[in-house]
Amino acid sequence: MKIEFTSRNYELSEKLKGITEQKLKKLDKYFTDEDARVKVSFKRQASSLTTEVMLDYLGKFVRATATSDNFYDNIDVVIPKIEGQIRKYRTRFDKHQKNSAYREQAVFETADREETEATIVKDKKFKLTPMTVNEAMEEMELLGHSFYVFLEAKSNTVQVIYKRKDGDLGLIEPEI
Repeated sequence: MKIEFTSRNYELSEKLKGITEQKLKKLDKYFTDEDARVKVSFKRQASSLTTEVMLDYLGKFVRATATSDNFYDNIDVVIPKIEGQIRKYRTRFDKHQKNSAYREQAVFETADREETEATIVKDKKFKLTPMTVNEAMEEMELLGHSFYVFLEAKSNTVQVIYKRKDGDLGLIEPEI
């Protein structure tokens, strides 16, 4: 497993890196090869400290965050969340490991810009992979996001699935 650390408004100590790596190594038992990549982000915002762990395994993502006043406590909260999601979707990971349809990696680019009113503070670029609406729902759930942009396999159009305030899901389809 490859681990990448980033920090924002915080000087990352070797002790914190070591403890985080040690706890993340427990997840190696779920993966058969070195295709698993983990991005760990430590952010200090005003009076809170946020830790985000994002695991990329063969193009599939699992993400968890925790916020408190201590990064060490955050790690103890985030690792069980990630492990629970991995166990829940383990059969899907194994299925996709055997199926090479999702082998392309997502590309994330961030752009830092000066803060002004209503500006874009983060850009993301990713490859669209053809999938069904059900697969897109699973991906959205895996990521823990409220929406997911995907390329619908049958119509070959870009569509968006999103969570509504009432808890149901909505689908945005372009008219051609």
